[in-house]
Amino acid sequence: MSKTKKTVIALIIAAVLIAFVPLFALKGAEFGGSDDAGSGMVEQIAGNYEPWFTPVLETAIHGELPGEVESLLFCLQTGIGVGIIAFLMGRLVERKKLTNGKENE
Repeated sequence: MSKTKKTVIALIIAAVLIAFVPLFALKGAEFGGSDDAGSGMVEQIAGNYEPWFTPVLETAIHGELPGEVESLLFCLQTGIGVGIIAFLMGRLVERKKLTNGKENE
């Protein structure tokens, strides 16, 4: 067996282990987000805290957004941000290529 095939097989085994070991090693573990941790700290520090405002979308629809909609909006925001950053980086790379090409003429 060639060295390349051995490497590919080893990487596939490593990927499978990375995917499945946490399923068994972390049984019963609780995962909380930073929002939960922040809310917990506010409860400890000031138990009678009232927020200053209500989120704009919650006031517009007179209720709380479902989790799926929040995730969708977060992903949309992330996609737009990544698109803008990728566009700007592409422009910078092309500008550098054009300026380096003109210097060689």
